[in-house]
Amino acid sequence: MKIGIICTSFHKEKMDMMLHHASEESISNGLELAVIEWVPGVMEIPLTVNRMLKENNLKGIVTLGIIEEGETQHGAVIGQAVINSIINLQLKYNTPIGLGIIGPGAKKEHIVPRIKPHSIAAVKAVVKMLK
Repeated sequence: MKIGIICTSFHKEKMDMMLHHASEESISNGLELAVIEWVPGVMEIPLTVNRMLKENNLKGIVTLGIIEEGETQHGAVIGQAVINSIINLQLKYNTPIGLGIIGPGAKKEHIVPRIKPHSIAAVKAVVKMLK
């Protein structure tokens, strides 16, 4: 089954690790990584999900990103909007979308320990929903 992965470019080094773990988990579950897209930030994930599902014959998508804690509520607002959009896109296309977004409000010291579990959980969610 073909899936796509969307990664944010912000926090590139950490995102490379997330992509590595998600790719390994996908392959170990017999999924084909048909498309990997890089976007500037979390805000661009829903548009990319929409495009990927329109243009490709994908059975699922894994979204990977980080919303770090900031001094304002900006991250929380963006996080809520993005997650709501992802839920709506799942329903519109009847396609599972694994949420591998750390945060919103992730403290710097909490990001690295969450990289592997969030990446793997996002893939596992897609796998479970495809069965």
